[in-house]
Amino acid sequence: MRARAATPSSLLLGALALVVAGCGVERGQPSSGSPAKQSFAIEEVDRFDDPWAMAFLPDGDLLVTERSGRLNLRDAGSAETVEVDGVPSVEAAGQGGLGDVVLSPTFEDDGLVYLSWVEADDERSGAVVGRARLVTGERPALADLDVIWRQTPKVSGDGHFGHRLAFDPDGEHLFVSSGERQQKTPAQDPSSDLGKVVRMGLDGSSPETWTSGHRNPLGLDFAPDGTLWSTEMGPEGGDELNVIEQGANYGWPEASNGSDYGGGEIPDHAAGDGFVAPEAFWTPSISPGSLLVYDGDLFPGWKGDALIGALSGEALVHVDLDGAEAGESEIFEMGERIRAVEQGPDGAVWLLEDAGSGRLLKLTPKA
Repeated sequence: MRARAATPSSLLLGALALVVAGCGVERGQPSSGSPAKQSFAIEEVDRFDDPWAMAFLPDGDLLVTERSGRLNLRDAGSAETVEVDGVPSVEAAGQGGLGDVVLSPTFEDDGLVYLSWVEADDERSGAVVGRARLVTGERPALADLDVIWRQTPKVSGDGHFGHRLAFDPDGEHLFVSSGERQQKTPAQDPSSDLGKVVRMGLDGSSPETWTSGHRNPLGLDFAPDGTLWSTEMGPEGGDELNVIEQGANYGWPEASNGSDYGGGEIPDHAAGDGFVAPEAFWTPSISPGSLLVYDGDLFPGWKGDALIGALSGEALVHVDLDGAEAGESEIFEMGERIRAVEQGPDGAVWLLEDAGSGRLLKLTPKA
């Protein structure tokens, strides 16, 4: 087990008003140039290798996954990061590897955490969800790992796994986003897990297709009012923010506000087509890689709204939410691919940059 040295935590990029190269936009201000609904300072806290997701423990310690298969536990007090033992073997290729990490709704009683990852079988692969007990101490480890769901069928290729995780507000069900693995048509096939959002019991029991017609949903989170939201990568354009409603079909690959790669046309969402249109969409693409519906008090201008990490867009995107409707949005240029967005125990917003920089950033309101 190796430990990482802590990165100095005094780099207040927002306060220093650094400008993103080539865009002329101050970090912490929207790219439109309009006054931000909520501006922020940015502090670099640490760095990781190809991070994918994070989850805070009740004491403020932080779990961070790296796509290669490493799970990290970062101590909030000492800032030391150690590797968690007992992580399953993963297939780290293309978009695959170790994915999401979330705490069980009963974590304070049983210490359970849920992970998603990609496993391979001969020349095929698929997403997996498992749960284990987190044992902390000098050598943190996962104990009693149990696989509770496998994406079926496994297929060739290494893209569009989805595998984001979210618990409903009652803490009774787990929702899993399942990408269509770049196969398109399985998203409309009721016998396939691909291109779906799946709901199941906390132990993986009674899995059921909740929604269908998805391409690559990489963000999944519940709003305080119980509305389930998802962000989804479109093809060339047409990235989506959707309200996830039981039994709904979101159209892929029969309908999309983007165009297929290579110039192929796809019918846009239209009234009466039998599909649910997104509440918001982006063309050109921003590549939404994560989603947080913020419910803290530190950023009152964001309370109840969506915060989206944009990969190709290299931005943090804020979207006003009102019940099941999306309103105005603003895009904060960050200059790096934002892989994950999470809320800290004190209401601060934390970002993970994608492979390359791999920085862990903490956002706090500007004075």
